[in-house]
Order: sequence, then structure tokens, then C-alpha cells
Amino acid sequence: MSAAHILVIDDDERLRDLLQRFLSESGFLVTAAGSAEEARAFLVGTMFDLLVIDVMMPEETGTEFLADLRKRSSVPALFLTAINETEDRIAGLETGADDYVAKPFEPRELILRIKRILARQKLTERPSLVHFGMFSYDTDRQILMEDGLRVHITTAEQDLLHCFTAAPNEVLSRQNISDSLKGRMNGRSIDVAVARLRTKLERDSRFPVFLQTVRGKGWMLRTN
Repeated sequence: MSAAHILVIDDDERLRDLLQRFLSESGFLVTAAGSAEEARAFLVGTMFDLLVIDVMMPEETGTEFLADLRKRSSVPALFLTAINETEDRIAGLETGADDYVAKPFEPRELILRIKRILARQKLTERPSLVHFGMFSYDTDRQILMEDGLRVHITTAEQDLLHCFTAAPNEVLSRQNISDSLKGRMNGRSIDVAVARLRTKLERDSRFPVFLQTVRGKGWMLRTN
């Protein structure tokens, strides 16, 4: 899974550098901008997963910047500010911020809030239909279709597809699958279920196209 890309926007160079280093050490890809104008230049050619924005910046405040950005983008945003008044927090959230952290802040709390926003965004964006080749799987109704016709799958196969469609194009180990299913399947039972599911997804299960084996690691569902 690729690291989330965060854009930090703060006119305070010292704090900006500290944030960039701390977020990078926490596993994020980080770009830093010293003003709203510089941030706009980055946003023209780069897709970001989250913005961390200082509210009290000269020339154009973080609130003004986000209000303008919301006319054309819904990228998640978290405000950082020394202001901790209720009305100011409400104004920031009404502008379109997803969260609000007052300075000085505890770095671990900032990371937890960022991860919560990203997790919420991922759930919101998750499609109910996952497509792979001529197949589609409805994650809400747990129905597998092939060229518009329903394919019968067992409960175990539904459970497997739930795991793989929740993490398309990612390698899942036996342990990953067992943990996701809270121990309803483990060990050889997972191997058997994968083999049976392949008979319904692959033209030749010896040479799988969609449900592929990643030697020594597990399996991966290749999606469109």
C-alpha cells in the first residue's frame, strides 16, 4: 500500500520543518508549502490525500485558502492554529475542515487525528462494485456476477471475496485473511477456499489471472 501524501501549509519555517520530519518518520509522504500561494502551485500538478493547514498565515489565512479550495476540491483538511476559541473552531469546520488541532499540540495526537481522517476517507471512497475482468462483486450484497449473470458462491467464498475486494491489488497472507475473518477460516481451510474460488474465477486455475499467488507471501486479487 502506498504511503498517504500530505501537504503541510505553514508560514512558520521551524514548525513546517518539524512537521515535515515528524510526519515523514511516521510513514507519510510529505510536501511542505510556506504560503497559500505556494500550496496552490503544488495542488495544480499533485494529488494529495490530506492537507495540514496553519490558520494564522499572513496575506491569506488558512481559512480563506480552504474556503476558496472547497469551490473545486474536497481533499481532506486539518487545521492547525494557536486559536482555541469555540467560535473559531466552528468557523474552521464550517469552511470545510475535517478536524481542528490547537497549538501547542501533542504529535501523537496529531498522527491519530490524521489517521482517523484518512481511514474515514477510505471508507467513504470504497466502491460497492469491484470489477475484475468480466466479473463484478457487489460488496454490499455479496453477489458475484459474470457478464451480468449471477455466479453461485458459498459463504466461505463470499468471506474470501470480502477480504480481497477490501484490499484490491494488495497481497494478503493467511494470517491477514484469518485476522480479517476473526478466525472463521485459518490455515489449510483458507488454501482450500482459495482453490475453490479460483475454479469459478479462472479459465485455468493452474494459471490464475485474477486471484494470483505471490510466492511465499499469499494471494492478490487483480482488479480493473
